Amino acid sequence: MSEIQKLIHTKSEEYFDYMVQTRRYLHKNPEVSFKEFETTEYILHELKKLGIKTRQPLETGCIGIIEGKPSDRVVALRADIDALPMEEEGAAKADFSSERPGAAHCCGHDFHTANLLGTANILNDLKEHIDGKVVLIFQPAEEKLPGGGRLLTESGALQEEGVKKVYGLHTNPNFAPGQIAVKSGPLMACTVEFDIEIIGKGGHAAAPHTTIDPIVIAAQVIQQFQTISSRSLDPTEPSVLTVGKIQAGSAHNIIPEKASLMGTVRAFSMETARVIKERMDEILSGVTKASGAEYKFEFIEGYPAVVNDDDCAETIRSSAVTLLGTENVIVLERPLMAGEDFAFYQQQFPGAFFFLGTGSDEADSKWSWHHPRYNVDERAFYTGAALMAGIALEK
Repeated sequence: MSEIQKLIHTKSEEYFDYMVQTRRYLHKNPEVSFKEFETTEYILHELKKLGIKTRQPLETGCIGIIEGKPSDRVVALRADIDALPMEEEGAAKADFSSERPGAAHCCGHDFHTANLLGTANILNDLKEHIDGKVVLIFQPAEEKLPGGGRLLTESGALQEEGVKKVYGLHTNPNFAPGQIAVKSGPLMACTVEFDIEIIGKGGHAAAPHTTIDPIVIAAQVIQQFQTISSRSLDPTEPSVLTVGKIQAGSAHNIIPEKASLMGTVRAFSMETARVIKERMDEILSGVTKASGAEYKFEFIEGYPAVVNDDDCAETIRSSAVTLLGTENVIVLERPLMAGEDFAFYQQQFPGAFFFLGTGSDEADSKWSWHHPRYNVDERAFYTGAALMAGIALEK
C-alpha cells in the first residue's frame, strides 16, 4: 500500500464520527424528491466550511469543486440526497428515526450523502495530491421521474466543469461492511412505469350479464401479460413485467365501471422495453375488444440501463483491491433488475457504479431497499469514503 493510500485510510478513520453524525442528522430530517431544500442548505454549509467552491444548477441539490494541481483530469463523484415517501420501522433506528411523517431514508441516500461529505473532507485535506479537480455531485430526486441525474446532465454544469469520468455507489444489504461489488457492462436495468384504465359497464353484482366487468377483464389482461417475457422475447434477453397495483370497486354487490392497473417494466435496453409495450397494447386491445370494453394505456419511459464502462469499472476494482484486499472485492456475474438514474451520467461521460456492503445482523441491516426497516451498518463508512477518495486520486 502506497503512502497516499495509507493517508486515505487514516483520514477515513478520522472522519468516521463526522459521517455517522451527518448520516443520523439527515436520517432524522428526510426530504422527498424535488423537495430537498433543507438538505441542500445543509450540504452547502458543510462544503463552504471547507472552502470548497459550490454551484447549484437545479433548485435542489448542488455540486462542489475541489481544485488540485493544474491538469485536464476531472473526476466526478456522485451521491443522491432524496428520501422515499413512506414510513419507517425498526428498533435499529430508534435514536434517529425520521421526524417527518411520510418521508424516510429507507434506501440509503442519507448514507450516500454523508459518505460523500466525508470524502470531501478527505480530499480537501489531500488536495495537493489531486491532479486536476474533483467534482462532488449531490443530486436530488433519484427516486422520482424524470430523475435528478437527467436534469443535472441536461443543465450543462458538469460539461462546463470539464468532467471526464463519473463514479457512484449504492449501499447494498446483501454484502457485509468492508466489501464492495462491481462488474463491467450492464449492471442495472432500464425502468418503465405504466398506467392502464379498463373501462367497462357497471351494474348490480347479481346481474353480471347486464354489465361489462372490468375486474374480470383486468384479471385476463394480467394473466396474458405474464406470457410476454416467456413467449414474445428471446429467452436470453432478461426482462420483468410486474403489475404492482390493482384498484377497482367499492362494495360487495357492485360491479364497477372501471379498473386501473399500475406497474413497471425492466429490461437492459429501451428497445426491448418498447417490444414489451407493443405486446401489452396488443393484449389490451384484444381482450377488451372481445369483452366489449375500452382501455387507456400510458407507458412512461424512465431511466436507461446502467452500463459500466470497462476502464472505469476496472479503476473501481483495482482501487478496491489495493485499499480493501482481494477477498473483499466481489466481481458480480449477473446484473440486477433494479433501476438507477446514474445511467443518465453514463450517457454523457464514461462512468461506473458499484455496490457498497452495508448488511449485518448486528445493525439489523439486511432488509431490502425500500423496506420500512431498511438500515445500514455504519462501519461501511470506512470502506465507502476511503474507496471514493482512492478513485478520485487514482493516477
